[in-house]
Amino acid sequence: MKIISVSQVTGYIKEKLETDIVLNNLWVRGEVSNFKHHSSGHMYFTLKDRDSALRCIMFKSRNSGLDFTPQEGMAVIARGSVTVYERDGQYQLYVEEMHRQGIGAMYTAFLQLKERLEKEGLFDQSRKRPLPAFPRKVGVVTSPTGAAVRDIITVMTRRYPQVHIILIPVAVQGDLAPAQIAEGIRLANTVEGLETIIVGRGGGSIEELWAFNTEAVARSIYQSIIPVISAVGHETDFTIADFVADRRAPTPSAAAEIVVPDCMEIQKHLTNLTKRLVTGIRNNVTILRERVVRAGESQFLKRPKDDLYRKMQDVDYLTRRLGQSMIVQFNGKKTAFAIQMSRLNDLSPIATLNRGYSICRDEQGNVIKQVKMTSPGKSIEILMADGSVDCIVEKIKEGAYVWEEK
Repeated sequence: MKIISVSQVTGYIKEKLETDIVLNNLWVRGEVSNFKHHSSGHMYFTLKDRDSALRCIMFKSRNSGLDFTPQEGMAVIARGSVTVYERDGQYQLYVEEMHRQGIGAMYTAFLQLKERLEKEGLFDQSRKRPLPAFPRKVGVVTSPTGAAVRDIITVMTRRYPQVHIILIPVAVQGDLAPAQIAEGIRLANTVEGLETIIVGRGGGSIEELWAFNTEAVARSIYQSIIPVISAVGHETDFTIADFVADRRAPTPSAAAEIVVPDCMEIQKHLTNLTKRLVTGIRNNVTILRERVVRAGESQFLKRPKDDLYRKMQDVDYLTRRLGQSMIVQFNGKKTAFAIQMSRLNDLSPIATLNRGYSICRDEQGNVIKQVKMTSPGKSIEILMADGSVDCIVEKIKEGAYVWEEK
């Protein structure tokens, strides 16, 4: 029995693959997954179809001429040769050239579901709810064994030790994952006092993240009465859950930082506020003390009656001015009244009589203005300034009277 080493087995398989005519130069069709453009310039990715996967590498010297950047779910055709990478003992396709063939089936399904849910309003910004600033209880819907849950718990307990974390374990990939995640979100909504829900997992290929691109998970997030943070994959990964959730976190660790405050930062902020408050109070006390000192040195407090005396003097002065003004006003009104009385007196019948005129009245007391208003033999009364004379009319002379001064 001949025993050989692992390296000998790997080398033998490599030799067989490299000498195979078909595998030495072939075209492969598939969807891009797990794509990574390394800082060295080399491209690492997997080509997948419904039933299998093939690891691929395209060196910088070969991919520099590509007219597109490979993306998750993109359908491509690639030409290259299959050989074994001896260190890992895995076979892979060394890609010489690659061309786009259209968008892959999974990515097409992603776009179609995204468009339909967006039209229904599941992504509307108006329905996004604010997160509580200081949550007391946070639910985490994720795998209990993955790195994501460890990162979330570590970050949250470090930043905000008083928070109560409720873990709701679910599968995050595979056929059972969508239903379990949706049920986990619904279960979280029944937990009393729960204020925020984190839903997510670590990074992976589009297939591994696919559970978060399903309608069941999207609708369960939409129907949640508790705000939901989606934390799926890495910063460059976007899923349907991210669009529906109230808040998207680029990573699970970032979700933990978003959902709870940093108690150390809060303590620093409170310390700064305390210092500012103490400084403000001291400054105010100093200002008030200076005001008290200035007030104590003021003339008003030393001789408080002086200001009263000044006010009393002002009252006396105003009283005098008021009296003088009233006298002036009274004298002016008195003079004006006398003038008006004089004018009225000049127009009165008495004044006319005083100037030597008289008034004749008949027996009925009517003033006789014309000679035709009486006749000879009639009795008349002549009114003068100092009395009256009763007369009998003897004769009437008509015609204008000509005054002749005797």
